[in-house]
Amino acid sequence: MTHLGSTRYDSAARQVESAVTRTATGVRGVTGLVMAVAAILGAAAPVSVLWLAPLLALELGWTALFLRLAWRRRPLRGWQVAGDVVTTVALCLAQRHLVAAEALEGGASWIAGLVTMSIILAVVAWTPRVAIPAALTVAGAYLVGMRLASPAQDVYGTLVIHLVQIVSIVLLMTLLRRSAASADAFLHSSARAQIALMVERLRREDELRQVSSVHETSLHTLTMVGLGTYDGPSATLRAQAVTDLSALDRLRDRPRADSAPIALDALLEEVAGRATGLEVHRSLIPATVPGDVAERFARAVTEALANIARHAGVREAELVSCHHAGEIRVEVADEGGGFDQDRLPPDRFGVRGSILDTMRSLPNGGAEISSGCQGTKVSLWWRP
Repeated sequence: MTHLGSTRYDSAARQVESAVTRTATGVRGVTGLVMAVAAILGAAAPVSVLWLAPLLALELGWTALFLRLAWRRRPLRGWQVAGDVVTTVALCLAQRHLVAAEALEGGASWIAGLVTMSIILAVVAWTPRVAIPAALTVAGAYLVGMRLASPAQDVYGTLVIHLVQIVSIVLLMTLLRRSAASADAFLHSSARAQIALMVERLRREDELRQVSSVHETSLHTLTMVGLGTYDGPSATLRAQAVTDLSALDRLRDRPRADSAPIALDALLEEVAGRATGLEVHRSLIPATVPGDVAERFARAVTEALANIARHAGVREAELVSCHHAGEIRVEVADEGGGFDQDRLPPDRFGVRGSILDTMRSLPNGGAEISSGCQGTKVSLWWRP
């Protein structure tokens, strides 16, 4: 299932390739078994047992491999297709020792079925640049083997059939891949637009929360001082100032997040792309997390990047995500001059509120900051 922003996984192109290759792998396995039975039943003169036994064993070995892949739903590898092509070419060239002369007529031999499957597998697994030469090699080997087995056999009709097969399958796969790519492009654009809206919403929520807090606390106190309510030192004023600072320090109110899963990597890509005056080098793994978790990560990363741009004195940063010990970890690092957390001025609410407290207040979440003369690294994590 594809969730918001999860354009890197479960894409249409990936699903098409997976479905087609799984089907082709299963059909190849079944076809191999059927053709092996046909080879044994049709083993009449001039078929040589000395040739048939080892080559049929080789063919059955590859058939077992494809059946195993289909049973376990494993992806089809290029070397497996290459091995099938080589095996089929060998069988084709040895037709005079493997197929009775009567079976060659009209391309009805058991090897003809394997030729068709090898052509299909090559076109399905490889791009046309590689698949077409491979398919032509198989078709050519079949025609050469037919001519060696029966010099009077008409091979031109078979050649036309194989060419039609190659062209038809190549066109079909090209259309499928282009359609899937178009669908992915549309879904990717739509997801990115939704993520951009989420990032903008996060930014506006922060602004509104800060404005509201300032209006309800500090601005009110300053207005009272400006009107002359306090004309000298006052214990009440001191207490109110402490209360105001505490209120400002609680700007990390729990975000109102959607419960729908979010592609964290896509969201962080958008956040990094919006960093002003900073080139952010990204290395992000695909990860889908609950909406509230994604927003916490986004808030913390946004603040960390903003701090780098304002205070680190550098124009580059690194954003990395990974899986570690069952946790999803995100790190933001720079090579600036660093800072001393214990000596942060009281007005630096971003480090404490938007980074540390935002992640630490998340269940199974956490954050830490290490800083020195070699730079600063902000580490964020959450355990599903």
